[in-house]
Amino acid sequence: MKAVNTKKRSSCPVNYAVEEFGDIWSLLIVRDILFFGKKTYGEFLSSREKISTNILADRLTQLLERGILEKKSDSKDGRKEIYKLTRKGRDLYPIMLQMILWSAKYDPNTPISKSYADFMRSNNEKTVKAKIKEVYLKNRKSSILSPGSLHV
Repeated sequence: MKAVNTKKRSSCPVNYAVEEFGDIWSLLIVRDILFFGKKTYGEFLSSREKISTNILADRLTQLLERGILEKKSDSKDGRKEIYKLTRKGRDLYPIMLQMILWSAKYDPNTPISKSYADFMRSNNEKTVKAKIKEVYLKNRKSSILSPGSLHV
């Protein structure tokens, strides 16, 4: 593994966060693990956003090097690797939740209804994650969900 670049642009905490996990593909990988229960390279490739293989490989490496992800061999199929969030990665939950709620407020095309956003705001992490995964599994065949279509 190559060394992580420890030289930061500034000592600003926002800059640190953006340099650690702030690009679009890294955030979507964290989202896929945190909310949708994805674990393997192939599962990440199947996401609606259609990440390319070279970008996916690069972002997984970066997230591993930064201590946000860890990986191990699949006990059922040694050719597969299982990715999971470290404590540092799991600690991104509140940030990801706030991004969802922010999008629900400002994106007129978001599938998150007001009732769904209120549910997310008022329930604990375990309940919210279970609900998101349930809705994802129910709607995963749809390439685009219509505005306000996700309800509690």
